[in-house]
Amino acid sequence: MPLQLSVDRFEGPDSSIAVLASEDGASLDVPRAWLPAGVAPGDVLTVTFRRDDEATRKLAADTKKVQDELKATDPGGDISL
Repeated sequence: MPLQLSVDRFEGPDSSIAVLASEDGASLDVPRAWLPAGVAPGDVLTVTFRRDDEATRKLAADTKKVQDELKATDPGGDISL
């Protein structure tokens, strides 16, 4: 379901963070680089979030691979500090 967010303002020393506001008053900070070129305070953006099942499975597999590689090199036991 599409969500409408208004660009409230830009923050940071180089104005690289966009503060977006929803109709219910919630705010969301996102990198300005994620927004379309030319977006200005007062503009309304339509955003849609969707779950990407394929990317989720790939991330889980990649994470498991790294964990397995780390586990294979772990001598076990406690560490001494």
